[in-house]
Amino acid sequence: MRAIFFNGPAAVLALAGLALFAAGCGSSRASSYPSQHFRSRPGIRPPNVDVLKPAHDTAPGYLFLSPERGVDQAGPMIIRDNGQVVWFHPSRGGRVTNFRVQRYHGRSVLTWWSALPANSGHTGLYVIADDRYHVFKTFAPAGGYQGDLHEFLLTPRGTAIISVYRRIPYDLSSIGGSSHGAIWEGIVQEIDVATGRLLWHWDSIDHVGVGESYEGLPSEASKTYDYFHINSIDPLPNGNLLVSGRNTHAVYEIRKSDGAVLWRLGGKRSDFAFGPGARFAWQHDARQHPGGLLSVFDNHAEYSSTKGHARGLLLRVDMKRHRVTLVRAYHRRSPVLATSEGNAQFLPDGHVVVGWGSAPFVTEFSRDGRVLLDLRIGSYKTRSYRSFRFPWVGHPTTKPSVAAVRHDNGTTVYMSWNGATQVTGWRVLAGPSADRLEQVATSPVRGFETAIKVGSRASVFRVAALDRRGRVLRMSDPVRAAR
Repeated sequence: MRAIFFNGPAAVLALAGLALFAAGCGSSRASSYPSQHFRSRPGIRPPNVDVLKPAHDTAPGYLFLSPERGVDQAGPMIIRDNGQVVWFHPSRGGRVTNFRVQRYHGRSVLTWWSALPANSGHTGLYVIADDRYHVFKTFAPAGGYQGDLHEFLLTPRGTAIISVYRRIPYDLSSIGGSSHGAIWEGIVQEIDVATGRLLWHWDSIDHVGVGESYEGLPSEASKTYDYFHINSIDPLPNGNLLVSGRNTHAVYEIRKSDGAVLWRLGGKRSDFAFGPGARFAWQHDARQHPGGLLSVFDNHAEYSSTKGHARGLLLRVDMKRHRVTLVRAYHRRSPVLATSEGNAQFLPDGHVVVGWGSAPFVTEFSRDGRVLLDLRIGSYKTRSYRSFRFPWVGHPTTKPSVAAVRHDNGTTVYMSWNGATQVTGWRVLAGPSADRLEQVATSPVRGFETAIKVGSRASVFRVAALDRRGRVLRMSDPVRAAR
């Protein structure tokens, strides 16, 4: 790992978090949560993935998830449409969010936010890894602020746009609170990734007052009021930014030159009227699209609510008439109550991948709203802050993993290669020693781990990962068979 950037007091936390990330797998303790277990990779235990509706005509690529809570191990996870794992990396921070593919200086990279365990999963670092799964950039916000989980976007300029939360003293008497209260304000930072230099900074409290919030005041005056709750930032073609404030039920266009709010869509001071079915509440993931369209994940329910069904929304925004109309709403067939988190990713072919946030589901819809795939992740407690689909080609520098278990009638050989996307088959070699091995079996890939039962009772086994033309991509180290 190299090129690590951190600022001010965040340096100690950054070093601690990076060490924990590098440590990789967790312990081998038993867990009550539904997990997958692999003989060839006993250190990883990703959550189960149940296919509720098998994939049909889905968009190309893999699904990118960040399962947490109600899981044996949390971490970034790539899966196929049938739920089979492609890559999983356990995180000792206990929480990973925003795991996805982005572009950095013209190449595809993996990015995510990783929590630091010393801060109860709310403070973390921004991570960039290459197609070999090597982390080459890790950084925190400028100014010693907390690295917030909600947004992490790379731009073509080699910069990162991130969300930050800052606690400041604030007089809340104007809305019935304490004159000696405190708020969490939402901050947007743009940082040069290569140098860690702060390029742009925006503070919500300078432009959006506490009176715009729908969030109730804390029950105790000593607690911090989360009045704004920034949860998405979207760079616009005109250079401005689209910012979502969950607790104000509003989306804002922020002028980059001076930070001014040009308009509010939703909330108590909306500049737009809403047509039937278009209004949203407690929303996430606001994104602008060509043709005057805007998408949003409408949570529709607050933390304490047991009513309201989440949905992905595609809205038409008429800037001249200042009116918003509903183009289409995307619902699960079994309605979902998502009290937090969630996203709606609109793909180039018109499909929509909806991650249901605090509900453990991922659904892909066709352009016209037909369900093309529906998955459940882990336990009923499991969540993935956002879920995505992207094309991806992984080239791990690790070797394939293998385990051989001898039984009365031969040996079962287990093989896997975490993160490899070009493996279509396996070749098994066996013999009395590592320098006297011969081929004893071949097999197509059968999920993350392929098991082959062979008649050989040889002492040593080794496997070769094959591409679609039967060429050897890489070989494992030789291992001795165990009982």
